[in-house]
Amino acid sequence: MVILVCGGAGFIGSNFIRYKMAQDPDCKIVNFDKLTYAGNLDNLEDLAGDTRYTFVQGDITDLDALNKVIREQGVDHVINFAAETHVDRSIHGGCKDFVLTNSLGVQMILEAVKANNIKKYVQVSTDEVYGALSLESKDLFTEKTPIMPNMPYAAAKAGGDLMCNAYFVTHGTPVVVTHCSNNYGPYQFPEKVIPSFIFRLSANEKVPIYGDGLNVRDWIHVTDHARALDLLLQKGEPGQVYNIGSDNERSNLELTRMLLAYFGQGDDRIDFVEDRKGHDRRYAIDATKVKSLGWSPEYPRDKFEEGLKQTIEWYLNNPEWVEKLRQRKIEWDEKALRSN
Repeated sequence: MVILVCGGAGFIGSNFIRYKMAQDPDCKIVNFDKLTYAGNLDNLEDLAGDTRYTFVQGDITDLDALNKVIREQGVDHVINFAAETHVDRSIHGGCKDFVLTNSLGVQMILEAVKANNIKKYVQVSTDEVYGALSLESKDLFTEKTPIMPNMPYAAAKAGGDLMCNAYFVTHGTPVVVTHCSNNYGPYQFPEKVIPSFIFRLSANEKVPIYGDGLNVRDWIHVTDHARALDLLLQKGEPGQVYNIGSDNERSNLELTRMLLAYFGQGDDRIDFVEDRKGHDRRYAIDATKVKSLGWSPEYPRDKFEEGLKQTIEWYLNNPEWVEKLRQRKIEWDEKALRSN
């Protein structure tokens, strides 16, 4: 198996590459990444010298570049993590890049998959395309939930998802779409809530929470996500959508208090700020379909504290990883470092 991993230098993509190479000694990985601000080859420095791993810099909106790398590297499977993902940037910084990468980029990959007889393409998407659930309900997002995104980022991702369905129906393109809940774990870019709060609390700074802090997200460890994606790359049925989650709903306030407890701090370190525009109230995933293929999370709800503790300690024990970002003069918007 020769896998083209688009966006493999980012958080989830790099964790998938590391997991897949450890599990399958016969696979070859080609990491195709544009290296935007969130793409970081330091995420995979431990694979340097491994002959099964190749990095090629490129943009998924460039069809010629996609065709070239697929043909030259003998690629037979594709998985796409490449995306603009930060919600606040899509709201405050304009969303052109989000549409180009998350919608047009997916369509270019579909064209390349169609033209090169790829066996399977997995498009990694988000539960945010479904819109929001109410705090009062016990409803869950299923694969049959209508797509109703409320934010520019989610709308751009939904565009890519719908294009996948259209290519499957029209051309028989062997594509599988996944919708996953919020990921946590090592190598996440510091603008996201968990690493951002870890760095703030370790520096004895306050942490900002949008609104009343009661917005709910379903959290999954990034390695559990990688395991599900690997399974779907092998057993996922083309034309199907699979939701991935670990039944681990937590309010932003509850998550923040878990982080505060680790650092021995209290609610006085919380700074409640004006709510975000279009802030979805609750996400929750029904993962029955992917579980029916044999997957289950190693960090379910009752092991979330264990996974979170491991995550905190990874960041605290790897300060050089963040320092290298600063040395490269990569900037993230401090005002946008809010809870999701």
